[in-house]
Amino acid sequence: MLSKQLQADLWLALVTLIWGATFVVVKNELAHIGPLAFVTLRFSIAFLAMALLARSRLARMDRSQLGAGILIGLFLFGGYAFQTVGLRYTTASKAAFITGLCVVLAPLFARLLLGQTPPLLAMVGVVLATAGLALLSLVNDLTLAFGDLLVLGCATCFALHVVAISRFAPKMDTTALAAVQIGVVPVAAGVSTLLLEPLPTSLEPGTLAVAALMGVFATAFAFTVQTRAQALTTPTHTALVLSLEPVFGAIFACLIGGELLGGREILGCGLILSGMIVAEIRR
Repeated sequence: MLSKQLQADLWLALVTLIWGATFVVVKNELAHIGPLAFVTLRFSIAFLAMALLARSRLARMDRSQLGAGILIGLFLFGGYAFQTVGLRYTTASKAAFITGLCVVLAPLFARLLLGQTPPLLAMVGVVLATAGLALLSLVNDLTLAFGDLLVLGCATCFALHVVAISRFAPKMDTTALAAVQIGVVPVAAGVSTLLLEPLPTSLEPGTLAVAALMGVFATAFAFTVQTRAQALTTPTHTALVLSLEPVFGAIFACLIGGELLGGREILGCGLILSGMIVAEIRR
């Protein structure tokens, strides 16, 4: 019989595998649809799936649970908005590693917001990951590339998302909480699309199929699993498992997208991954 901790780790590992595959898939679809419109479509499909599964649970939510779900959903929207727009201006493999910085940022936000003191190794991890980010993303004039800067905003939002789930999930119905946070995203993304992007005149059948698959598996299923798993483990342990995501992302970007990284970029990716792992090693 597997322990609850090991079960949570295995489910989270499956989630990171699914998410790692999405970077190159989303980047390819952005040739056919605007990034915010794609987020709206993907999460609308995901919420429909969640609403069917959790309609009775949603009806029993009180105001505090609804407020927690909305807050978590806003962090989730920020993460996907920054990431999807950023993928227009950077490679899938680089975006995967920069997104992975949320693993390093999460313990810092846990200290600031939840009063959890990060260990010394977490600070060492921050230094390693920051050096890796510099090698991976700084251009010749030592400024951060625009697309990489957007994805860095994504990592910040996802770190806040992890901390917020750990704060609220142990005390609430995790399925209903996942449904609410997913429902917030298409509303926020839809408004942003109207304000910031030209509306798509048509949708390619392939884009609809990709959005549907990602909405069901990479969104509804994945975030339900993450929310349930985090009710059984800590933000630090969650972050350790999520550090696998950029590895999977880089693998799929090379195998499917044909992307190649130079020597400096590979070293930067290695430092980011090292920082993420070192930050989560317990004494």
